[in-house]
Amino acid sequence: MIYDFFKLAVSSIKQRKMRSWLTMIGIFIGIAAVVSLISLGDGMQSAINEQFEKMGSDKIMVMPGGAGGVGMMNMMTSAAKLTEDDLKIIKKQSGVDVAGGMIFKSVAVKYKDKTKYSFVNGIPTDDTQDIFKDMESYEMLKGRDLKEGNDKEVLIGYDIAYTDYFDKRPKLRDKIYIMDKPFTIIGVIDRIGNSQDDSSLYVTFDAASDLFGTKDEYGIILVKVKPNVKPADLAEILKKKLRRERREKEGEESFQVQTTEQLLNQVNSLLDVINAVLIAIASIALVVGGVGIMNTMYTSIVERTKDIGIMKAIGATDSQILSIFLFEAGIYGLVGGTIGVILGYMISKSAEYITVVVLQQELLSVTYDPYLIGGALAFSTILGILSGIFPAKKAADMEPVDALRYE
Repeated sequence: MIYDFFKLAVSSIKQRKMRSWLTMIGIFIGIAAVVSLISLGDGMQSAINEQFEKMGSDKIMVMPGGAGGVGMMNMMTSAAKLTEDDLKIIKKQSGVDVAGGMIFKSVAVKYKDKTKYSFVNGIPTDDTQDIFKDMESYEMLKGRDLKEGNDKEVLIGYDIAYTDYFDKRPKLRDKIYIMDKPFTIIGVIDRIGNSQDDSSLYVTFDAASDLFGTKDEYGIILVKVKPNVKPADLAEILKKKLRRERREKEGEESFQVQTTEQLLNQVNSLLDVINAVLIAIASIALVVGGVGIMNTMYTSIVERTKDIGIMKAIGATDSQILSIFLFEAGIYGLVGGTIGVILGYMISKSAEYITVVVLQQELLSVTYDPYLIGGALAFSTILGILSGIFPAKKAADMEPVDALRYE
């Protein structure tokens, strides 16, 4: 019986090919949008999680800026500063293994006749340098690393050395000008995976302090926690100590103390909100698709009123008539969902290709999630069935005599 219902539904859809395709457009556009957005969102979160895993869970970041802000933008826009006194307080705590500060700023960088604004990072050259290597995930590709006293030397990012960032590609021992001051290129940093880091330059902390006109100031202080010490517990201790020394009230701090896990949770929460909003917008197409299925089913029932009357006259029950039209509505949803899933993954894979191959940014890695595929197909099928309930009920409630008399 079920097979017969399926055959009747497929036959009806085939007889109205153009209308059927138009009916499914809303479904597969909506499913394609949802699948591609979820895939891209998951891929981005995976890439971010991977970057934080490289940093390690034993790190704490102390940043200028009030509580509630997230990341680089909050640090760059904050008027507050971290000072040498803050670093001394942090180093005194028993759970701190190593702590050090760095500064960074977007400034004019010139090579040959081309000038661009790039981030220049002033990093320490003492025993705290390893923390920054872990956090920045950078490794030397060519040349040598910065050492104490190398205040006229610079390391350049992968994009500066191997793309047309400056039109002409700088080489080791070339001169590059930062804020009109000459620096000799002594090394190239391997690709990190995002344009900002891969187009950055690294000089010694003292050199950056002279360039930026700052003294005993830090853009961020990084802390490595001793073994068997919980980063979250130490972060709370540091927050209390700094708040007391700065004479600031709780909740009104001009700084943030965050573990890598806390920062990751904040970033993921922000991404979840953005994904939810985008998916909600994309779901409007699914609502339109559902209305389209309902409209098509009503039209189909009107066109097949006499057929319904004949089926009832020869013994078809109300539940059988209902099932026939629900099967048809479900097939609209299933086929539309299938096309939508295929389109969605094609869109997300295209975005991954453009990001990784064309833009050379390792921010996305789209994977085929069977739960997402199954969920999308189930949702679209259920949506189709729900959209067909009222039209199918109307068909099932028809009186055979009235249906046979219908013109």
